[in-house]
Amino acid sequence: MKIENTKAQMRKGVLEFCILSILKNGDAYASDIIGQLKDAKMIVVEGTLYPLLTRLKNADLLVYRWEESPSGPPRKYYTISDKGVSFLKELHTTWDNLVNAVKLTTKKNQNDE
Repeated sequence: MKIENTKAQMRKGVLEFCILSILKNGDAYASDIIGQLKDAKMIVVEGTLYPLLTRLKNADLLVYRWEESPSGPPRKYYTISDKGVSFLKELHTTWDNLVNAVKLTTKKNQNDE
């Protein structure tokens, strides 16, 4: 088993959480979202991001609007919806519980070594 595959799966599992968290801080264009994810060392490409954005939109967790660009075609800006804010709060609770469970589990395993 290759470690890179496991790392990629771990990142994919939290991408929706990260995207909603980014949008909680304000509207964003897809390339802005990718930039913020890359800055945080969450490796992601457009081919991964757009299907996630579509799934989040179809679940009514975010909305978008078209905005004219000073250079080039109009841009699609994403905004978290009220339903998305509620969903994100639940994800935060779940994340905190998961992090605590992983810390407890890995701490126990480290003590056994």
